Amino acid sequence: MARDELSVARREPSNDTIVLGLLDAVERDPAVTQRLVARELGIALGLANAYLKRCVRKGLIKIGQVPRRRYAYFLTPRGISEKSRLTAAYLAHSFSFFREARIQCGELFAALGARGQRRLALVGEGDLAEIASLVAREHPVEIVGVVVAGSDAARLRAALEALGPIDAAVLTALEQPREVFAATLAVLGAERVHAPPLLRVPAAAAVPANGKR
Repeated sequence: MARDELSVARREPSNDTIVLGLLDAVERDPAVTQRLVARELGIALGLANAYLKRCVRKGLIKIGQVPRRRYAYFLTPRGISEKSRLTAAYLAHSFSFFREARIQCGELFAALGARGQRRLALVGEGDLAEIASLVAREHPVEIVGVVVAGSDAARLRAALEALGPIDAAVLTALEQPREVFAATLAVLGAERVHAPPLLRVPAAAAVPANGKR
């Protein structure tokens, strides 16, 4: 391979990066076009088309029709699960992960402290929980404990209750954050469950900087 070709190849997004970007784009906008996906990911239109077809064959995306003879793309349950897995892998190896996690956790803790939710539990062990625990020391909040993430609401309830009184829970699970978020919501309710934006859970989890929803 020539030096110029090798240089270009090194700049090409990896297979997982392309799949993650494609799944993310479809989830954000089912009416997204292949041309827009190609532009966002910095790949050729033909390559975007090939990856889209591959995701359809793998059962990650299904195709439907919308008015004006256009197509819409939707993530299947399998596609949502794969996106969660790829997101966790990407975050864990991203050079910007620590910086982004630190900033977002700091903003979240500041907002929660302002609204009076100061005794917090972290749901999910691992890198993000460790970063959140360190950042919490700089804000008027207290991390009373970290519980193992899971989608079983009954087990999650028991683990949270074992910590004693808490004001809210912050999601720090990198694996299957949507499922864990849903289980935590079932236990504590929307007003007491929060997550940093990097986990890409439903917008209802977000707390603006003024501390109000």
